[in-house]
Amino acid sequence: MRQTKQMIHHLFDIALSFILNMSKTRANYWGEFAIDIPLGTGLIFIALRLHDLTWLTVFLTVASGLFLVSFFEYFIHRWLFHGSVRIMAEGHHAHHLNPMGYDSLPFFLPAMVLVTLAGLFMLLMPMHNAFLLAGTMTFGYVTYGLSHFAIHHAGFKWSRAKHWSAHHLIHHRHPENNFGVTTPVWDVLLGTQFAYDRKE
Repeated sequence: MRQTKQMIHHLFDIALSFILNMSKTRANYWGEFAIDIPLGTGLIFIALRLHDLTWLTVFLTVASGLFLVSFFEYFIHRWLFHGSVRIMAEGHHAHHLNPMGYDSLPFFLPAMVLVTLAGLFMLLMPMHNAFLLAGTMTFGYVTYGLSHFAIHHAGFKWSRAKHWSAHHLIHHRHPENNFGVTTPVWDVLLGTQFAYDRKE
């Protein structure tokens, strides 16, 4: 019995090590978009084909999806990436060590979470609303991923873009602040916005 447990633990460590190493590759980084973009398109297409939705319903559902994904972005970054979940914390730590690298989540993990959310939403609302909400969140997540890449790899010249990207770049010098990437709203609301007057 003890040998079986040790073997299972050893196999788990091998699998986790493989996933962590794979998560540092360029193919994994861009593979995530190759899955998430068709997933989001499919969810939204099915939602709009399933039912003749009113513009108000579409607007409210899309607004709700963007609101939720902005909070999840903050929540996951603050409490999971900077927390104790090894597969997330180790990859994110590697990103802090090398912001220009390709360390990211395993390419299949976000899609699994988003499909699970779509299933959970179907328990709470009609299927077309659930799919539209999950599809919007998928594209919100894709926007987050592309924004994060651009912040670290593009040299913005427009002052507003520089100001927007600076919010996240400050996080790399002060990792206890500025957990939002696409928006500073949650940092402002939850008191984690970097304040120059008290820090520097």
